Amino acid sequence: MKYSLPVLVLFVFSTSFCPPETSVFICGSAGAKKYHYKETCRGLSGCRSEVAKTSLKKAQGLGLTLCGWED
Repeated sequence: MKYSLPVLVLFVFSTSFCPPETSVFICGSAGAKKYHYKETCRGLSGCRSEVAKTSLKKAQGLGLTLCGWED
């Protein structure tokens, strides 16, 4: 199968900007305001509830923002 250069470049370009779903960690308490990329982030050390893994998209949809220790 032969591909022309424009088709190959288009394929590489389109796949390089589609990152996989990013997982983040959030504190399960009602007052949580931040999400974390690492489950061991020190911003989660004060969580008195269960730490849950979720998608970045869902965390942002809940109004959570990135933890200051991780930006």
